Amino acid sequence: MHKIYSFADIYYWGVYLLRTHYINELDQKLDRKEVTLCGWVHEVRNIGKIIFMLLRDKTGIVQVTAKEGVVSRELMRSMDLPKESVVMVKGIVSKNAEAKKGFEIIPKEVINLNPLSGKIPFEVTGKVPAELDVRLEYRHIDLRRLETSAIFKIESTMLQAFRNTLLKEGFTEIRTPSIVAAATEGGTDLFPVTYFEKIAYLSQSPQLYKQLAVIGGFDKVFMIVPVFRAEKHNTTEHLNEITQMDIEMGFADHNDAIRMLKKVSLSIIKEVKKRNTEELETLGVSLDIPKPVEVKYKDAIKKINENGLHIEFGEDLKREHELLLTKLYGDFVILKEYPTKVRAFYTMPNEKDPEVSNSFDLIYKGLEISSGAQRIHIPQLLEEAIRRRGMDPKNFEFYINAFRHGAPPHAGWSIGLERFAMKITNMHNIRECSLFPRDRTRVTP
Repeated sequence: MHKIYSFADIYYWGVYLLRTHYINELDQKLDRKEVTLCGWVHEVRNIGKIIFMLLRDKTGIVQVTAKEGVVSRELMRSMDLPKESVVMVKGIVSKNAEAKKGFEIIPKEVINLNPLSGKIPFEVTGKVPAELDVRLEYRHIDLRRLETSAIFKIESTMLQAFRNTLLKEGFTEIRTPSIVAAATEGGTDLFPVTYFEKIAYLSQSPQLYKQLAVIGGFDKVFMIVPVFRAEKHNTTEHLNEITQMDIEMGFADHNDAIRMLKKVSLSIIKEVKKRNTEELETLGVSLDIPKPVEVKYKDAIKKINENGLHIEFGEDLKREHELLLTKLYGDFVILKEYPTKVRAFYTMPNEKDPEVSNSFDLIYKGLEISSGAQRIHIPQLLEEAIRRRGMDPKNFEFYINAFRHGAPPHAGWSIGLERFAMKITNMHNIRECSLFPRDRTRVTP
């Protein structure tokens, strides 16, 4: 029986409970030094007179070795724990050429911090595959898998690279509301919420508010926000709550926004390649830096039709079209000048040809991960565009009025974090890239 420690025991230990090192901070220079590690039991092999424990924390795995005659039998018994037990190990770093890291830990004390009282639902080591639905149901366990944690370490790098690149470019980070009075992108795919005596909605996009910030004089802004789409999809590329990485640029057009999209997206890919070598290796991903290619919508649909797929001018691209364009042009395709009627109501029509718009998408590895445009900044044009979509300009009065007070030309875009991460990590289901995904059937955990 392993002792179950009380709160009083833990309080008494005080600082003793805190680790001295993470596993990735250990090296052979610490040979014969005492360390205290905390983490989870990844695996245990008991071969009688010797017990091997693999201890895992967020930074890696290290071997803890107890031999009869070197440590007490009581200590050896304390190491014979179920997988995923949460433990503290106090021991001595010892060089060992046969150990994977070139050293191991000789334990002096092993404390089971919270003995398991429930069955672990699947094999964390990956030796026995588990269905995605089961893993998502027990996401707190799934996050302990090396492959799963690798995805979210990569996403952390992506978010940092996005933020750092834009800060260097003179952008200001802002926050926008998640509760709105009306659709921000038109349509009816909204989640209604009771807001005191009114009905409000969860935001589809920070679009209108980031524009207002530019009009307010911030000039160049960015944000990382959750957005909500009440679309009844059941695909491997859609979620009902996603994380958007958005920018808006004042005194700019769509060409300026495209240049910034290239700079930021490539910076993200480069940073992941540089900083996440171990995680990419864990996932079996060889990440290349793509060469950007810009293609006009009209030229793209001509190529699509010439290569055996059918699409009419004015239709939005489907998945098979995006895959074909990647095959024709490469992994990083900026598709621009979409027909005005298929874009959001606030998209600026082209001056020379109003049938097409100053808009663009980024198709990365066969999937649209970003969309953007120059915005309409003339209030009369904006009212006309809203009416053409069958909406009432009165519902956007606060928005339209802002353009009557000296609104500059401006443009921007958004990147879907989960989609971008999905393609960087070569995952086949976007749910793998959302910490706690929300789709048509899943609202827990």
